[in-house]
Amino acid sequence: MKAARDLRSAALVVNAGARLGASAPDLASGILERAGLPVAAVHRISSGAELPGILERVVYDGHDLVIVGGGDGTVSYAAGRLAGTGTVLGVLPLGTANDLARTLEIPANLGQACAALADGKVVDIDLGRANGQPFLNVASAGLSVGVTETLSPRLKRSLGPLAYGVAAVRAYARHKPFRARLEFPDGDHETLDLENMLQVAVGNGRHYGGGNAVSPTAGIDDHTLDVYAIPGAPLREHMRIARLLKDGSFVERDGVYHLTTQRVRLVTDPPLPVNLDGEIATATPADFTIDRNAVHVVVPQGSTAASLDG
Repeated sequence: MKAARDLRSAALVVNAGARLGASAPDLASGILERAGLPVAAVHRISSGAELPGILERVVYDGHDLVIVGGGDGTVSYAAGRLAGTGTVLGVLPLGTANDLARTLEIPANLGQACAALADGKVVDIDLGRANGQPFLNVASAGLSVGVTETLSPRLKRSLGPLAYGVAAVRAYARHKPFRARLEFPDGDHETLDLENMLQVAVGNGRHYGGGNAVSPTAGIDDHTLDVYAIPGAPLREHMRIARLLKDGSFVERDGVYHLTTQRVRLVTDPPLPVNLDGEIATATPADFTIDRNAVHVVVPQGSTAASLDG
């Protein structure tokens, strides 16, 4: 299996606006060099708006490993740009949730993540798309959008991952139910018409929302999308569901819809924004697809999250 050390040239791109990103570029490049993975170019960006241009530059420059430090939204966008190019993605978890790193079993500590990257192996993972826009973890409509809108940078800096729980309580109080229709173009499921919904989510990876699991069986290398839909219910039932979010077993509750597919179309009434890995990037109606083994990424040697299928 290909190792990260076998790659010829590495570039480091760090979103300094991420929660842990301010001092990361210098620290990370020094740790990587001492670990035997020298970085040929370091790019510091202050916002997501700079990311497309920097990614174009590092791909044009011919680096075969692009290490991206930032939150899940930053990494997912980079994965979408690198998908299908053969350029390998390295991940340094510098955001608030870091759910992709959790899925791939990458350490949360910067020094440990750099060491695991230098000693890591290359695997390939699936990439989800919503109306063509990339996501690695989960795309969703409903409550999660309210959570994202409530998650201010100040709240994330002060509370870290706990900010998600605070934001969820605030968003729940303001949530308005919606109607949803799930259509399956491949004919593998009957169309579902759903009333009074709290949230509909489409998962490509395993983790989202600061450590929640999409389902007990979800994975980022299983070539399927996990779809779940949570209806409106009394607060006590939603509290029961909330206690089961960490391991994904909430999908087994009566009234919660859960199925797997490779293509699904979500239509809502009213039309709603769609959250892709913490970024509101598209809206319903939304077509969700999966690009199998689209992204080559470095994971720790002991990670069992994915393999190199080619």
